[in-house]
Amino acid sequence: MVRIAIVDYGMGNLRSVAHALRRVAPEADVRVCASAQELRAADRVVLPGQGAMPDCMRTLAESGLEEAVRESARTKPLLGVCLGEQMLCDHSAEGPSQGLGVIGGECVHFSGDAFASGAVARLKVPHMGWNRVYPVAHEQGERHRLWDGVADGAWFYFVHSYHVVTRQARDVAAQSTYGAPFTCAIARDNIFATQFHPEKSASAGLRLYSNFVSWNP
Repeated sequence: MVRIAIVDYGMGNLRSVAHALRRVAPEADVRVCASAQELRAADRVVLPGQGAMPDCMRTLAESGLEEAVRESARTKPLLGVCLGEQMLCDHSAEGPSQGLGVIGGECVHFSGDAFASGAVARLKVPHMGWNRVYPVAHEQGERHRLWDGVADGAWFYFVHSYHVVTRQARDVAAQSTYGAPFTCAIARDNIFATQFHPEKSASAGLRLYSNFVSWNP
């Protein structure tokens, strides 16, 4: 039986994530986990997050789970969701705050240089609602395995004011547009993370969760 741990450090949409995973993988052992021992025993780990980056990083450290999350990022399939994606990067302008530094990158506000002109001046921040997502193909023109069965331009649900800018283009797994293009999913080795909420994104989001359950990086 596949054991899937959802990291409970007090800052995530835990119930919705657990419900979505149990729906796509009823045979799996899906648990909301608040101990490092449970994370280390799991086969797969989901790192959710919502709210503000400084609060997420502080509560993760206070929970005693930070090192277990870092270990999971090195050793097993890990899926970051929303703030869970941003936490994997080096630094965020929100706060500002340090991240886990697992994938090189910065989290910047939508009012940054790339969004300083044009339509973005008339757009509301936070970016909230449904947007199309376009997977990025890299090696041999292939999309990441987690996009299997998800159409280019599928709709996903977003709630955020900051977005990730990766240091290396190869870490970008998908893009969306809000005034200007921005990275909305990142991936490297055994790590995949999304800015949007798959658990709130109907059939496309459930398919992504299903792909994560069966993914063998």
